[in-house]
Amino acid sequence: MGKIKACTQLRVKRLAVAGIVIVAGLVLRLTGYEAGLPYPLVKYGGSGLWGMMVFWLVAALLPDRSVRRVAVLAGVVAVAVELIRLYHTPWLDAFRLTLAGALLLGRIFSVYNILAYLAGIAAAALIDQRLLLREAAAD
Repeated sequence: MGKIKACTQLRVKRLAVAGIVIVAGLVLRLTGYEAGLPYPLVKYGGSGLWGMMVFWLVAALLPDRSVRRVAVLAGVVAVAVELIRLYHTPWLDAFRLTLAGALLLGRIFSVYNILAYLAGIAAAALIDQRLLLREAAAD
């Protein structure tokens, strides 16, 4: 019973962190340019935060997996989503033109986005390992 409670608490913490990252990403993407932030910070900072979000969502779904496994799976998901940008159909392109489509799938394929996703996933894995898991072990 203790292991189930620990997994549930860790899952809730990871979902909370994912929620915070989602809000930070939305704020950065929707207000960053108007706030005068440099283009690379807004563009790739948002992509890095998206990668962090993917990590914490995967980690919340699989709380009993190692951080390394979660990071690899999150990397596969992020790269797959980026590769989907190379596939075009009228309905998919129409969805990409919406705000939800742009935020979830993006519009244009970019290797730099993949690098930003992987950097965000690596940062999230490090934070998860150092803070969340250490805290869970102390409980």
